[in-house]
Amino acid sequence: MKFGGTSVASAERIKHVARLVTETSEPKVIVLSAMAGTTNQLVEIAAELVQRDSDVAKELIDELKEKYLQATRELYPNPESYRAVWERLDETFVFLEDMCKVSNFTLFDEKRILAQGELMSVAMMLQHLEDMGLHACRLPALDYMRTDKNAEPDLTFIELHLRRIMRLCPQDINLFVTEGYICRNAYGDVDNLHRGGSDYTASLVGAALNVDEIQIWTDIDGLHNNDPRVVEETVPVRRLHFEEAAELAYFGAKILHPTCILPAKERNIPVRLLNTMEPDKPGTLISNDTDKDQIKAVAAKDGLAMIKVKSSHNLVSWVFMRRLLQVFEHYQISIDMITSSEVGVSVCVEMWDELPELLADLRKLGDVKVEEHMTIICVVGDMEWENVGFETRVLEALGDIPIRMISYGASDYNLSVLVRESDKRAALVSLSNHLFIRK
Repeated sequence: MKFGGTSVASAERIKHVARLVTETSEPKVIVLSAMAGTTNQLVEIAAELVQRDSDVAKELIDELKEKYLQATRELYPNPESYRAVWERLDETFVFLEDMCKVSNFTLFDEKRILAQGELMSVAMMLQHLEDMGLHACRLPALDYMRTDKNAEPDLTFIELHLRRIMRLCPQDINLFVTEGYICRNAYGDVDNLHRGGSDYTASLVGAALNVDEIQIWTDIDGLHNNDPRVVEETVPVRRLHFEEAAELAYFGAKILHPTCILPAKERNIPVRLLNTMEPDKPGTLISNDTDKDQIKAVAAKDGLAMIKVKSSHNLVSWVFMRRLLQVFEHYQISIDMITSSEVGVSVCVEMWDELPELLADLRKLGDVKVEEHMTIICVVGDMEWENVGFETRVLEALGDIPIRMISYGASDYNLSVLVRESDKRAALVSLSNHLFIRK
């Protein structure tokens, strides 16, 4: 059971999570994020120390400490419990204050600072569970969660060391608590799992222990069939295939990062997305078994540029394609969409600072045109080509909207179109009206 920052954002939320995790007696591992806002504050502290402005950093540390003082006063009315938890939290704030004295602040120091939020969340939860008369065992993430030299999780190390730590816990313990997001790298330095961090921890732990189910608890009732920030009357999708969930996550569904479900998929462990505030709702179940013959959901990814390269006539097609892809490899740029003809290729990539250098290299291959401020609209479902009519329904819904690119066939679960960012809202609303809302 993984609980995100909003789920442990206050004393009341921490109490609520504690009640949730103790409702049933089956063994479970609790993965905790930092309290909402903590990691952002730690990022700001580190940024000030990079700039060698220790005075501003100290002010930010004092603000953060006041936030935790307020939360712990509410959470631990018992003075002994309050003192016990602050023995641990003081370690963090003394460490942060000591960082202000470091003359040569490095990236390694920044990673150590960013790890503090999860460490404090776990300390607070363990003390609260103890106050409830419940015994839980801490699984220190920095002792088992490790990445390899390619910054990918070292699954063999994780499983071996996690199981070793669990064997050291008392045999009658069936509740375990660990930190999300944080890890050590191949060289033993404190690091983190980057995007989807705490979700990734939950999936890696679940895969290592071969659990029955991995639960991701957030502040929304599962993954919705469209963006609720843009479209009214969205509803949760109750069942998704792993591939469908990954496509939606990659193309803009903020509730989940595509990387984090891979370990669960490989071990065939279902992942359930649930709402901490409405725990009785069924949420979204992601597995290898899903509803067929349906369009499930729509997502959108903004901040994109379309680059069209028309080949010089002195390059044969296969040489042109190879050299074009080598340019993107050189800049380590992922291509979100690609379409091709005999003499030209259009690609869609994220806009970033080095775009002018990339375009200069592409112009050595042919004529280049660029359109910025584009959005990919991704329609996900059972899109196998035998399902006649799904593609037509999608394109009919977008009949009044200019479409710059279409991608279909690379995945059995996704049809994507590229539109201007200014047309995004109209496209999402029209797709909901045509695909989901029954007249």
